[in-house]
Amino acid sequence: MPRKPEPLFYEEQSFRQTRLRILTAIPPIALTLGAIWQVALGHRWGKQPMSDAGLIVWSIFLWLVYLRLMMVKLVTEVRPGELRVRMRGLFRSIRIPLDKMNSATAVTFDPVRDWGGYGFRRTKKGTAYLASGGEGAELRLASGALVLIGSHRAAELMTAIGQSQR
Repeated sequence: MPRKPEPLFYEEQSFRQTRLRILTAIPPIALTLGAIWQVALGHRWGKQPMSDAGLIVWSIFLWLVYLRLMMVKLVTEVRPGELRVRMRGLFRSIRIPLDKMNSATAVTFDPVRDWGGYGFRRTKKGTAYLASGGEGAELRLASGALVLIGSHRAAELMTAIGQSQR
């Protein structure tokens, strides 16, 4: 069985925004505190309280969702003839054949002002995959679409794209 060729470029980026992590933790923390208040301390929470089992199950579920979201990584790979971008943990990925690309440029940007934040972003401008930082590769596709891929190693990414197009 033939092995896949080694990637010319590989990068994994975590979502490190502390503010985002704190805001995302509020719902599971609040429900856990409510469960402690109702189940452990015996006080009913609200006028029509949820069952104790329901509170416990929903608390566990929200913590699992939170932990899953904290594990998401942006993975960028350049292989001969294609660029792959995945949001590992969210099942979102794209493959861009490099022969369908008109140009690639290393760019600096403000993720919040230019794209509305981090993550997978689709705007009138185009599509962006951003995990952290403000550098990346801006790709113009033959279809006219723009794709921005955030990278801490934008220069290396551009070099790998250039090598892969040959």
